[in-house]
Amino acid sequence: MLKFLGRAVAGFALFLVSFVAVGGLMSAAGHPAPRGKMVDIGEGRQLRLVCEGPAQGATGDRPVVWLEAGAFGFAADWGATQEALTKAGWRSCAYDRAGMGFSPPGPAPRDGLAIVSDFEKLVAASGERGPFIVVGHSMAGLRLREYAGRNPDKIAGLVLVDAATADASETEAFKPFIQAFATASRWAARGASLGLYKPLVYTSLGDKIGLPPAAKAEKRWAFANGRHNRTAAAEVELWSESARQAVAVPAYDPAWPVAVVTAGPVQGREKRKAMQSAPAERSAHGYVDHVEAATHTRLLGEQFAGHIVKAVEFVGGRGG
Repeated sequence: MLKFLGRAVAGFALFLVSFVAVGGLMSAAGHPAPRGKMVDIGEGRQLRLVCEGPAQGATGDRPVVWLEAGAFGFAADWGATQEALTKAGWRSCAYDRAGMGFSPPGPAPRDGLAIVSDFEKLVAASGERGPFIVVGHSMAGLRLREYAGRNPDKIAGLVLVDAATADASETEAFKPFIQAFATASRWAARGASLGLYKPLVYTSLGDKIGLPPAAKAEKRWAFANGRHNRTAAAEVELWSESARQAVAVPAYDPAWPVAVVTAGPVQGREKRKAMQSAPAERSAHGYVDHVEAATHTRLLGEQFAGHIVKAVEFVGGRGG
């Protein structure tokens, strides 16, 4: 019995080593060349920035659209959305937060205040002129609230894409989700750090969004990257603190146009949908689009990116 068990353990260990080794070879062969450019934000630090679409002034007075990714997300998440915005004549910019994607790590803790402070520096260093339309997916709803509260003169409008809100995150009902997500994120970071995801980068797990080729290659690389996943887990760990920081700044000005785009069916999720829709309902110029056929991640992909463009058009005064 012990002899059989020993052979089984040895066989599993050999399989695991081989699995990781094959994944390492695949990952090394598929390392993508990052799009965009590195931008200095001061104090010897840089962030990766990807701006696409016509230069400011080429399309009249259209504001630049800034895109903030959610948990575990970075500029690549917006690849399909940026393509769709460019085709519609909008200039858009997405970036990698410190320690995410191709951006070097930043000082701890990676809470909302640290992330928004970095974003403010990046916007200033980018040379793009405001006010802006700011778009956030998922956990980025917390960042948008904090950035808007700190920089009201920079806001032309907001688009919340299946986003969490700071107010909802402060409720007791939301806390079990935050705790469960933080636990899952820690395990995800451990798996990536051990190289367990490298053999899976070319499966559907590597890109759950549905991205165009260049962004897809970046997303697959980050999916298996240990540093990227550890940073993401650290951000999620500070979700509650980030929500408290966001609630501490002024709420959205009711005069700002706000569009909310959600994913998944409404039936059976009425309370959640109501919480997500609240910022648009409070706006004097609000818009809500429930994309029932979409999932949380695929809402950003090629199949559904048109809904985000439509929301941007509404906020920019060219729709609705």
